Amino acid sequence: MAKGIDKATPVTAAQAKTLASAGYSFAARYLVPSSYAWKRMTANEARLITAAGMQIVSVFETTASRAASGADAGRNDGAAAYAEALALGQPKGTAIYFAVDYDAQPKDYDAIEAYLKAASKQVTGYRTGVYGSYAVVEEMAKRGACTHFWQTYAWSRGKRSDQANIYQYKIDTTVAGIALDLNDSYGNEGWWNTNTDPDPNTNPEPDEEEEITMKAEDAEKIIKFLSAAWFAATTKTDKTEFNRLANEIRKAAGLPLE
Repeated sequence: MAKGIDKATPVTAAQAKTLASAGYSFAARYLVPSSYAWKRMTANEARLITAAGMQIVSVFETTASRAASGADAGRNDGAAAYAEALALGQPKGTAIYFAVDYDAQPKDYDAIEAYLKAASKQVTGYRTGVYGSYAVVEEMAKRGACTHFWQTYAWSRGKRSDQANIYQYKIDTTVAGIALDLNDSYGNEGWWNTNTDPDPNTNPEPDEEEEITMKAEDAEKIIKFLSAAWFAATTKTDKTEFNRLANEIRKAAGLPLE
């Protein structure tokens, strides 16, 4: 387990050093367009977070309930997140989380699923995650809407999902006078840094020069069986392994990773 923070406003060099010295291993920050400059992570900020020895978790959020707007919003937000990730030098194969930052109800789940799946198609080479309550994480995992899960205790009514790669357990607090939220992580976070090599716990995008050894239609047939196994799996470890195997098949066929 690693300790981390998330923060709405930029992390300064001094803050990054202070947080790293206090034992925090990662910082979650926002991939958002320039119109949200007050919360937007810049390439310089990403470098100084890395220089302090911390990993970065990327999250996209403009408004709290944006994901309830469905597929069209997902396409637009996915394209915006993709452009920001490329500009920051975020390595392919790492994750971009999309926020569901409100107490989403069952009536919203179809729209949220459509949002996430549409966003996923825009962030080519990146993995997609969701930030949200216990119910959102559980439902989106069940639906296969994304591959990474960041649960907040807010609106979770005391429940914690076994699917969560990151768990936000306290908000609106301070560390050494720095306003932030607190998180724990449990593996397969999809985080990254500005060094040349991506996080070894993630699978990078297939190299364009990599030899294609399997027909796409054959790959899709095998992936259907692995998908059924993924849905039947009862532990996060098993689900992660089935996802890894499916991505190995995708690489062999030259298909985008998920």
